[in-house]
Amino acid sequence: MTTATASFADGTVSTRLRGRIMKAIIYRDNGAADVLQFVDRDLPEPAPGEVRVRVAVSGVNPTDWQARSGAGHPKHFAEVTPHLDGAGTIDAVGEGVDRSRVGQRVWLFMAAAGRPTGTAAEFTVVPAEQAVPLPDEAGFDVGAALGVPALTAHRALTVAEDGPRRLSPGALDGKVVLAAGGAGAVGHAVIQLARWAGATVISTVSSPRKARLATAAGAHHVINYREGDPAAEIRAVARDGVDLVAEVALGTNLALDLAVLRTRGTIATYANDGGKPVELNVLQNMVLNTRLQFLVLYTAGPEARAAAAQDVAAALRDGALPVGEEHGLPLLRFPLDRTADAHRAVESRTVGKVLVDVAS
Repeated sequence: MTTATASFADGTVSTRLRGRIMKAIIYRDNGAADVLQFVDRDLPEPAPGEVRVRVAVSGVNPTDWQARSGAGHPKHFAEVTPHLDGAGTIDAVGEGVDRSRVGQRVWLFMAAAGRPTGTAAEFTVVPAEQAVPLPDEAGFDVGAALGVPALTAHRALTVAEDGPRRLSPGALDGKVVLAAGGAGAVGHAVIQLARWAGATVISTVSSPRKARLATAAGAHHVINYREGDPAAEIRAVARDGVDLVAEVALGTNLALDLAVLRTRGTIATYANDGGKPVELNVLQNMVLNTRLQFLVLYTAGPEARAAAAQDVAAALRDGALPVGEEHGLPLLRFPLDRTADAHRAVESRTVGKVLVDVAS
């Protein structure tokens, strides 16, 4: 067995590529977190149009454990390395990709979407456009926490009939955004992106700790929906009603959303936490001219995803997307060989962002 070395942009040299073998997490069958295995695998080679990334940190999202369990995500490959999001350093490029990208720090999104090569491995390969440059001042933690949450938040903020299709400073000036569940990863990103784009941001939460997190993320007003009269409190801030609601629990929150939504307002829903059935009062929504927009990244289309990645990258360059407890998104970390525990943490609805440290 020979020893290969690779140099990276930060000046470090890896000698982990002995025999071109890497450590990875895989599963062959759907099921509980126990189906995840810590194994040796051959180092992947980038195909034309792809880059290979030495993963530093892998991000875990609800969609990752749902795909592993088989809940709504059919398995298309005999063996899968999970996780859509992550961050690391490009160490090789395929044909047609600018070789100057070797050594570039990047954040990754949708790595395992329709592919067997997610970020829960020392190396992964992705289409070059799904590896977005990570500014030097942004750590790999920040990069790994973007992906699905940030792109979903962008989509939620850009689907209103009379709203912008792109985000930038000033794009949401004069708008009022309600971020339901502001202590969650997507809610956190909604708060940060909406505030960066100029909106007045209200967030609803269920506890004092979550209120502190939503405030730290940048929400102007935080309201505990389990206390008092949350609709009246929201209306006191948004007298003409909320322009856009980014909703995580539609069945539970729809009555509140409609009570505070302005005429021709938008409810953009990316989840139905709690699973409560959604019952629509058709006449009420007709009178409001409600726009009810369901969204998921997989079917949003390549143009929407590309625009979201570009705008999130711009917000990142502006320093608008920090993570950590002091910024409203606590980080819970696991080593690669404990990825199953990371999945269990996400399944149990841990507050904050679950990360897997891949690089040693």
